[in-house]
Amino acid sequence: MTEPLLRVEKLGKTFQPAGGLFAARRPGVCAVDGVTFEIAPAETLAVVGESGCGKSTLGRLLLRLIEPSEGRIHFEGRDIGALSAREMRGVRARAQMVFQDPYGSLSPRRTVAQIVAEPLEVHGLAASRHTMRERVAALLTQVGLPPAAMDRYPRSFSGGQRQRIGIARAIAAGPSFIVADEPVSALDVSVQAQIITLLQDLQESNGFSYLFIAHDLAVVRHIADRVAVMYLGRIVEIGEKRRIYTAPHHPYTQALLSAVPQPDPDARRARIVLEGDVPSPTRIPSGCSFRTRCPLARDICREEQPALQEVAPFQYAACHFAAPNPIRI
Repeated sequence: MTEPLLRVEKLGKTFQPAGGLFAARRPGVCAVDGVTFEIAPAETLAVVGESGCGKSTLGRLLLRLIEPSEGRIHFEGRDIGALSAREMRGVRARAQMVFQDPYGSLSPRRTVAQIVAEPLEVHGLAASRHTMRERVAALLTQVGLPPAAMDRYPRSFSGGQRQRIGIARAIAAGPSFIVADEPVSALDVSVQAQIITLLQDLQESNGFSYLFIAHDLAVVRHIADRVAVMYLGRIVEIGEKRRIYTAPHHPYTQALLSAVPQPDPDARRARIVLEGDVPSPTRIPSGCSFRTRCPLARDICREEQPALQEVAPFQYAACHFAAPNPIRI
């Protein structure tokens, strides 16, 4: 059996309130709570959920851009939580991020060559300026941009082209793992498809693993191997894409999928409308965090937090009343 590239065990992050006279009296914000999963080499795990569910925080935790409050992260066989800042520099050559905003993530004062070459400089991967420019030209070609673009500034490019520059920067140091944090959400629909295709082509040629963060399940369907659904910092369902999309077991997953547009205009699917609002992450409900909006909630849901349990082969759901609801996609 192939060893996972990344293994996360009971990962959690609580943001404590800023200092001040009454800071100790204010509750912390629980952004990620007891998350456990694995990612295999060359696999894409998509993490989906509503805004504020902890998806982006999870991505940053995996790269140690922020430090976890609890749990362990094993990457390429190493517990990266135990590494020093110097040791983490080597890890970051192997684990990179593509950011959501193609406009704000690129410095307007630096040329494309300077932006893409930054990881090469940081990790000492170019012996000379000439070698570096050759490498940047090759990277730009890989992401579908002309090498002549290297001496221009980001303002000269469209949103989709800027995201290609961001992707070139992310792959420059030869990573094995990339966190793609909603990389197409700020782009037009037609451009989204192009970027998704690019990410898939790069994965096929380079063997990257992706953690692909998104809120749009229609986008996820085209790139994911497995899907993890998050709600208030917890994974409530995880499994192979086909099983998640055709027979979701958790009522929250079922509600999300009921809102996905269908390619067949003649198809009909009952829309599941959840009542109420997402609770504040400073006051997560006892027991099952979804119970305040769940049509299946009973007394046990208030008293006991459900654990992720196998509900079908390679599919897990955290619900006391998990049951498949076939979805026509």
